[in-house]
Amino acid sequence: MTPAERIFVAIDMVDVNDAVFLAEKLKGRVGGFKIGKEFFTAQGPAGVRAITALGVAVFLDLKFHDIPNTVAGAVRAALPLAPFMLNVHASGGAQMMRAAVGEAAKFGPGRPMMLAVTVLTSLGEDDLSATGVSGGTKAQVRRLAALARDSGMDGVVCSPREIEALRADFGPGFKLVTPGIRPQGSVKDDQARVLTPADAVKIGADYLVIGRPITKALDPVEAVRRITDEIAQTTGS
Repeated sequence: MTPAERIFVAIDMVDVNDAVFLAEKLKGRVGGFKIGKEFFTAQGPAGVRAITALGVAVFLDLKFHDIPNTVAGAVRAALPLAPFMLNVHASGGAQMMRAAVGEAAKFGPGRPMMLAVTVLTSLGEDDLSATGVSGGTKAQVRRLAALARDSGMDGVVCSPREIEALRADFGPGFKLVTPGIRPQGSVKDDQARVLTPADAVKIGADYLVIGRPITKALDPVEAVRRITDEIAQTTGS
């Protein structure tokens, strides 16, 4: 992939016109767009269709987490939106993930890439400990990633800090999608485990989810150009 194809820009606004304007401006300059709960709650499936109508790839980041039958139904309802990537929470368990993968498989070759969220990038060691998870963040991510792989998921969403360990564990075929990306000079905001785009790609990330450093920039096109140049210079791609 080119550096640009690796980047999915997070649509972190609620107004559909603003989202379409951003997507039109960046179309062809990035790999696609991530639609999360904020935009989806405000605009629903119609908002997703407004973005996909532009001919761009969409990562539908709704993080389904419920009983297996309910998650299977949610995946079934999402498939007509033709997402490129779709995710569930790995902590929902193997049965839930298998139900999600099984439902997606019914869509045939055009099914989305199925991803499992490991540990949210906003969580640090103390946060996990407070929820009763012992052994540290990296150990929990590796446990959940192994469960996801064994349940048939195509890959996981993980923080940049776990990329190297997961790439070593699962090899090149297992997709790693990485939020918590902050270009050089950016603030961390509410992300606890971050890395630069170039460093994340260099150690094995497949796709990078980048929001505020692009969407809040005075010139989003220029922000994307700087990021892709940084990746190209560091990785030689």
